[in-house]
Amino acid sequence: MPDLIIDKRPVSVPEGTSVIEAAERLGIMIPRFCWHKALKVAGACRMCAVMFLEGPVKGLDMSCSVLAAAGMVVSTDHPEAVDFRRHIIEWLMVNHPHDCPVCDEGGHCLLQDETISGNHCLRRYAGRKRTYQDQYLGPFVQHEMNRCIHCYRCSRFYQEVAGGRDFGPLQIANRVYFGRYEDGRLESAFSGNMVDLCPTGVLTDKTARFKARRWDLERAPSVCPHCSLGCNTTVAARYREVLRVEARLNEAVNGYFLCDRGRFSHGFSSLPGRPRRACADGKETTMPQALAQAAERLRVVAARHGPQAVACLSSCRATLETLGALAGLADAAGWTGPAVFSGVREAGETIHSVRALSPERVCSLAEVQRADAVLCLGLDPLGEAPMLALAMRQAALDGALVLVADPRPVALPLPFVHLPVHPRDLSACLEALTALATPVQAAALAAEILPRLLPGYPGLWPVLEKTAPALAACRRPVLAWGQAMPGVGTGAGPGSWTPLAGRISKAADILAASRDGCKLLPVLPGPNAFGAALLARASSGEGQPSHADVLAGIRQGRIKAVLAVECDPFDGAALSELETLVVLDCLPSRTAERADVFLPATTLFESGGTLANNEGRLQYASPVHACGLPVSQDGAGGHPPRAFDRALPGTEPRPAWAILEELRETLGFPAYGHPWGGVATAVPALAHLPRESYPFDGMRVSAAPASGDGFPDQLQKPDTSGRGGDYAVVWGEALFGTEELGSYSELVRQAAGETFACLGAEDAKGLGIAEKEIVVVTLGGRDVEVAVRIFPNMPAGVIVLPRLRGLAGPSGPGPECGTAAVRRKAGGAV
Repeated sequence: MPDLIIDKRPVSVPEGTSVIEAAERLGIMIPRFCWHKALKVAGACRMCAVMFLEGPVKGLDMSCSVLAAAGMVVSTDHPEAVDFRRHIIEWLMVNHPHDCPVCDEGGHCLLQDETISGNHCLRRYAGRKRTYQDQYLGPFVQHEMNRCIHCYRCSRFYQEVAGGRDFGPLQIANRVYFGRYEDGRLESAFSGNMVDLCPTGVLTDKTARFKARRWDLERAPSVCPHCSLGCNTTVAARYREVLRVEARLNEAVNGYFLCDRGRFSHGFSSLPGRPRRACADGKETTMPQALAQAAERLRVVAARHGPQAVACLSSCRATLETLGALAGLADAAGWTGPAVFSGVREAGETIHSVRALSPERVCSLAEVQRADAVLCLGLDPLGEAPMLALAMRQAALDGALVLVADPRPVALPLPFVHLPVHPRDLSACLEALTALATPVQAAALAAEILPRLLPGYPGLWPVLEKTAPALAACRRPVLAWGQAMPGVGTGAGPGSWTPLAGRISKAADILAASRDGCKLLPVLPGPNAFGAALLARASSGEGQPSHADVLAGIRQGRIKAVLAVECDPFDGAALSELETLVVLDCLPSRTAERADVFLPATTLFESGGTLANNEGRLQYASPVHACGLPVSQDGAGGHPPRAFDRALPGTEPRPAWAILEELRETLGFPAYGHPWGGVATAVPALAHLPRESYPFDGMRVSAAPASGDGFPDQLQKPDTSGRGGDYAVVWGEALFGTEELGSYSELVRQAAGETFACLGAEDAKGLGIAEKEIVVVTLGGRDVEVAVRIFPNMPAGVIVLPRLRGLAGPSGPGPECGTAAVRRKAGGAV
């Protein structure tokens, strides 16, 4: 470890540490514009100049590009270095506009900070300023090129880190222009990170444009609720409305960055049509009256038909506190549930995925970046978990092999091998990859393994043979997989199915035997799917009901009342058969619209809560702002009415767990008295955890079974009678539009773009279907019309449908709709 002296203070740092980082260890912040810890060194701004007094480097040099070495003596406040930086500031301000009063970066602008600290206050240059023409970069990022100081942060992130190809530096010298060849929406799924990285106001958040200054905002640490990765965020709000979501540093999870879905999908919280008043039989009422109505109706159904006639439903977007309170209420009253997962297969796959994550096998996104092989099965990373795709890119840049076995037309911002296999062949594909990764077998048996395990894919054999040496040589592999793909792991007979997670766990055992280990990373179906599985296993093991089970109970007449908490599981046909439907939610969902009693709940931004991400990392999202109608809506776009004695509108919603506590008391059961009470009761192992004081990077918990408690070989296959067809249905995920919370945001719906199904070229030819033609897909007992795109890299017998509410079957867009019939619509060309 090099020992050096900075400003007369000794410090020891690891090899490869730059001087600017070494200074930070002492709390000395050397001025900078272009340097950023997550980016490669550019040395473009010259602002970090320091004086090297002793050691291998002498004189004035840039602290970002000089590595710390033994014997160095560095002065950051040497008169020559200070004077150099002062001239750099003046040079940058020659062309910079003095538009701070209208710049959204004002108040957290690095150029402002350095200009003031450099004591620059007088413009000596009398010439005209250089000017540029701004571009339209889409609905999320605003472009103001005149403010650019040419630090190259934006292009270095966009091209090097994110792999984007449609944005970068143009022209030369003092006329360098950062933009696109022509106006248009930025194509990268990570474009919003340039807003965080830009040290001036060149790239700003267009969704928050002209709405607040930094000092006006309420800000709190939070957790992204838009997929299962649990990226850390900082949420900023003003006047009871979320304006901005920014990435919050967590080295183990998302690092410094965030995907655009997590950054821009917050519009659901301030939706103008969001229900904020309690209702009974379609009429607004007070919360106490609605609670009394709900309790009475549920009590009547239980007395008339038995407590098992009442079912509790929730979803993976509910917090642990809410799920714990619901589980406690159902247990006290003897009701069915809570059913959290959409389908039987989804519930089984998720619970088994959670069981596979033993402490030595669980993998974080940071560990994915250090892997030398990433194998994905039944997973579209960019659609299902975008930040996983970014982590995989960093691994690929370091030479890792990335291989994706999935029937969908997968696209990633990195070089990878795509194996388009039918869902039923994913297990065989995993077995083939495991065999090829065994050093003894890789070269000698490849010609024998592939025809035996993948006989229907001769076109993939040369590809796999070519990758076999890299598979055999890898030392730190990661296995990643998705959830609930129909047909995954089949082969155990027509009436049963085998969880893919069990097969992956066994494959990891084989791979780890000859390596430094093998890590596992499941992508789960929601932000708190791990927590839901944790409570499910604690309460009822593998018999945990699903939304599909409840739907079957409704149709068979066994279930007469449903308590739905933060979920939207059914369509009108199922709901009309109920005697009572009680709904707690913050969204104007289909289920909420049909509720007999509706109880408005707060959002995660208003009440906070605990989420467990895909690796079992418990993270607390702090409340950001008080519940209430945003001023922008209350005042019709201007200031609110000046009647100060008027009650603040929209304040009735309460945290879902608190409403369930009140409902519990109304039904005559003692309340827990604490948000964590239901969780502590359902999972005693979590009782001691400090809910609001987890470590900075969260706290991992494990749901791995005890030694000897393995995976069952077969589980009962869900009944899909009446839903058969020729094509296996695979639900396609997109960056925008298919995720539930974000789909309620008008801006996100606009950004989602065209909706289409995907078919392989062979199937399209057999059906006589042309590109963008309309087809009729029969699934879940009904017909859906959708445009088709044709892809040559899809297996035969598969149709990919976007996971949209409009295409959902009777049980929602879940895995129970495993097959579909497809036919050409007469005159259906677009």
